[in-house]
Amino acid sequence: MPSYSVTTSGRTVRLTGWGRVSPSRAELAEPASVAGAARLLETGASPRGVIARGLGRSYNNAAQCEGGVVISTARLNRILELDAATGLATCEAGVSLEQLMVAGLPGGWFVPVSPGTRQVTVGGAIAADVHGKNHHVAGSFARHVRSVEILLPSGELRTVTEQSDPVLFWATAGGMGLTGLIVRAVVQLKRVATSRLRVDTVRTADIDETMAVLAEHDRAFGYTVAWSDSLARGASLGRSVITSGDFAEPGDLPPADRTDPFAFRPGARLGVPAGFPPGLINRYTVALANEAWYRKAPRSRTGELQTIGTFFHPLDGIRNWNRVYGPGGFRQYQYVLPFGAEDAVRRSFELVSQARAPSFVTVLKRFGEGDSGLLSFPVPGWTLALDFPARTRGLATLLGSLDRLVVEAGGRVYLAKDSRVSAEVLAEMYPRLAEFRKLRAEFDPGGILASDLSRRLGL
Repeated sequence: MPSYSVTTSGRTVRLTGWGRVSPSRAELAEPASVAGAARLLETGASPRGVIARGLGRSYNNAAQCEGGVVISTARLNRILELDAATGLATCEAGVSLEQLMVAGLPGGWFVPVSPGTRQVTVGGAIAADVHGKNHHVAGSFARHVRSVEILLPSGELRTVTEQSDPVLFWATAGGMGLTGLIVRAVVQLKRVATSRLRVDTVRTADIDETMAVLAEHDRAFGYTVAWSDSLARGASLGRSVITSGDFAEPGDLPPADRTDPFAFRPGARLGVPAGFPPGLINRYTVALANEAWYRKAPRSRTGELQTIGTFFHPLDGIRNWNRVYGPGGFRQYQYVLPFGAEDAVRRSFELVSQARAPSFVTVLKRFGEGDSGLLSFPVPGWTLALDFPARTRGLATLLGSLDRLVVEAGGRVYLAKDSRVSAEVLAEMYPRLAEFRKLRAEFDPGGILASDLSRRLGL
């Protein structure tokens, strides 16, 4: 469900991102057609701007517009065509990755790139140029987009491909919805033989072993990721549980499962109540949970069969899991540091551990070659994602130290997750930011498209 709550009569709503920080109010519009969305741009543009919103899974305020208009794609959610022979999916922007999985898997097609949740729309996946556990072989989502239809701020509907208009295509991929309203796209799905994965698990003792195993597994597996203990110290700094895998073949399945090799049963098994008490996620509870999770993992296990949900989207099994952080919400911090900056990766673990900042969802992996997106996040290197309760003592100081470490190492933070970096620091991280601003000024001289995020960062 979209992450918004109606707090007054009419269409004014209070919005947050998935991190539940920085709420703001806007008029929410839910057009049922591309023509309806175009009319909102032509006649409904607020002086405060307009921005699109999918399922609300950006961790920050990228899909919010204080005092303006937010255009939900909730009703633009039809798969228009899915070619069973080629795996080309033509869909509206509000189609979720889960919808694509449900529609594609019976014919042997899976999404080419999946982030940590399948509750992301196609439009959002393009706007944030999302990445997954297979970036080292598949790149990010935009690499698999064959065309995208964009409503420009002028109201013009334009079909864009990497070949026909590379400038606009690569400004839109990773452009956080600021080049136009994405309304449709054609996406190349990935051929798979079953809906299960064969997974190897390795438990590592420290950050050096973690990075060495990740590098080794990237050469052998299509999907690789490490869950890391952010609070481990001393000789155990950066200890992790690494899971790596590939889609299984029919012969890998137990005989009872071979009659339905593409079985996929999405849905959440548990839910978190709205009034979850504050303070339960803290350095003590996270330290205990980290210890239990690490000890539970096998030292080494090969060939375990896992479902798509277990391997790709474990948190999707819990509805509204973001509520566990309490009413104060949480901040996710994700950086990428180039290969060769391994000392800086190690230092980032030291900073978090020394601050005793609780992050249970701590994920380390490697990126392959980046794409041409002006603001696309991935570049070859190491990427670390951390989740902290927003009210963690000393968090601002810690994240400021991480910012400086990232800048000095030639890295950057992820625009779909950042909720507090300054515009000046961001400019040090994204060398093509000036190009993006120039293009935006050309396509949107009236500043029709805007978000709380874009105003904060001067995008």
